[in-house]
Amino acid sequence: MSNTQELFDLTGRTALVTGGSQGLGMQIAEALGAHGARVLLSSRKEADLANAVEELAAQGIDASYVAADCSREQDVTRLAEAAVDTLGTVDILVNNAGVSWGAPAEDHPLEAWDKVMDLNVRSVFLLSQHIGRRSMIPAGYGRIINLASIAGLRANGLEATKTIAYNTSKAAVINFTRALAGEWARYGITVNALAPGFFPSRMTKGTIEKRGVDSMTKNVPLKRLGDQDDLKGAALLFASAAGKHITGQTLAIDGGASIV
Repeated sequence: MSNTQELFDLTGRTALVTGGSQGLGMQIAEALGAHGARVLLSSRKEADLANAVEELAAQGIDASYVAADCSREQDVTRLAEAAVDTLGTVDILVNNAGVSWGAPAEDHPLEAWDKVMDLNVRSVFLLSQHIGRRSMIPAGYGRIINLASIAGLRANGLEATKTIAYNTSKAAVINFTRALAGEWARYGITVNALAPGFFPSRMTKGTIEKRGVDSMTKNVPLKRLGDQDDLKGAALLFASAAGKHITGQTLAIDGGASIV
């Protein structure tokens, strides 16, 4: 029997976090690194990644980065190869990179629909497939954490920004998580998803400024937005031995917004 500290210990484990240079990805990287994992961050902008790695290093976290645009198939392939070369094996994959687009359904541009789907869904499939083939399946071990959203659990409220492509993509991530969990359980790989509510980030900045925090939290039971620590515990659970008997699940981290 392991004690609680041992269950959450990631010493000797490795993690690849996409969209990891800021926001939710950075928050998850901090949690994994603080519990002993070597962390490889990826996002499009090298300058942001360099700053993030410096910040993690200041916390005593072993971190490095690879710049890549996960909406591009060739970049996903290159990232997977670089991750295995750098880390040796990838024990934990966090598919966090994502994008949104606001437009009424009747006016939503097709190119914007494709942009959202390519990054939010296609890249999650491609990177999981590459890391699964190259590392997790041969090793007989893996933890995949996909970033969904409560937008994938329900329709937007009447006052919310119209984001049909984003909502659809996150619903796809939720069922992708279930389907892959069922297929890859035989390899010792768990696949779970986090479904955040509203957290301050570059993606949500405009919405928060437009609607205001009070308006956005009036129907949230806990009356608050997520903060810089609220994903850490759940991510650590899914990434560690503490969550070894959990797979195919989506956990909403939203202050109760999805239950009302």
